[in-house]
Amino acid sequence: MSQGSEQRGVEPHRIDPRERRVDGRSIGRLLVVMPTWFGDCVMATPTLRALRRACPETAIEALVAEPLIPLMDGAEGVDAWRAAEPKRGFGWAGRQSEALRHGGFDACVLLPNSFRWAWAAWRAGIPMRIGYARDGRGALLTDRLVPRRVGSRFLEVPTLEYYLQLARYLGADGRDVAMRLPVDDASDRQAEQHLSPAEGRPVVLLNPGAQKPEKRWPAERFADLADRCVERLGVAVAVTGSPAEREIVDAVCGRARSEPMNLPALGVDLPTLKAIARRAAVLVTNDTGPRHLAAAVGTPVVTLFGPTTPAWTEIDFPLERIVTATPDASPGPVADIPVEPVFAAVAELMDAAQGADMYAAEHALVDDGFTGSAS
Repeated sequence: MSQGSEQRGVEPHRIDPRERRVDGRSIGRLLVVMPTWFGDCVMATPTLRALRRACPETAIEALVAEPLIPLMDGAEGVDAWRAAEPKRGFGWAGRQSEALRHGGFDACVLLPNSFRWAWAAWRAGIPMRIGYARDGRGALLTDRLVPRRVGSRFLEVPTLEYYLQLARYLGADGRDVAMRLPVDDASDRQAEQHLSPAEGRPVVLLNPGAQKPEKRWPAERFADLADRCVERLGVAVAVTGSPAEREIVDAVCGRARSEPMNLPALGVDLPTLKAIARRAAVLVTNDTGPRHLAAAVGTPVVTLFGPTTPAWTEIDFPLERIVTATPDASPGPVADIPVEPVFAAVAELMDAAQGADMYAAEHALVDDGFTGSAS
């Protein structure tokens, strides 16, 4: 069990003694400020649902970076999505607060820890500002949750749980921790078209990119994995990545003998990526956003960790297998992970999924009054 799992259930904060828990049902209009990063936004989806349950009659609006709206659109609990002002120049907080000033919000929940977001909400005149007292912003919040520390460092709490505590402050039970994102029919049809070279074979999806180079498994290992999956499992392989990661994706596709599908070359957008991830048999990824996306659409995922620990991003997804270079609490460099244990994790998840599908099909026949035998 990982360190993050062992700490689940430990509250990652204490309530400022000057504060009290708030009845979310008293809030007319609520703004939720979403995180900056792709994966963190997906990890916030249980919090959005929890806020909806705590505030059933409240108009809930979520603020997120405009490029991520297609990813989050349709997430449960949100009535409307609002594009955040681009963070350019020294006047950002002024522009953002002016944009929020006329929203008529009674309260806001600040998921990011940044000072600038608390400053913008304060300048916008939102009466109730709920968030963690970090980054020197406590005085700008009306309702402060104080993160717990172990000595001089913050308690390692999974981000998903960290966000949920803010919903619990408003009265949510926060027991449902499953990440979920919907896929629309048009995107699913587009995904089917993009994956047509698979010709009906299961698709293993590879995501070799990551914002930080030290979190990237080497391209040649992804290429080796692609070839092993095709040759030994009889699957098709597709490689995905952001537009900024085209060079990495091209390197994987260029090194692999099995000629995997290059999705960025097809101009795949975020809604279509959601659908492709849902259609995939397994995703293999570095510790980055598509890991959370796969879990949110129910797709098994193999995550390669290093040098960072999984404790901060524990997601409680039963169809995830985490692979590190070392078995202890310190994962070691991701580049030290060999190919074979990653391939073994893919094979295990595919076998498990196939067994689950066969079980479901068998029980569906029984439920319909069929035994599967000739009479």
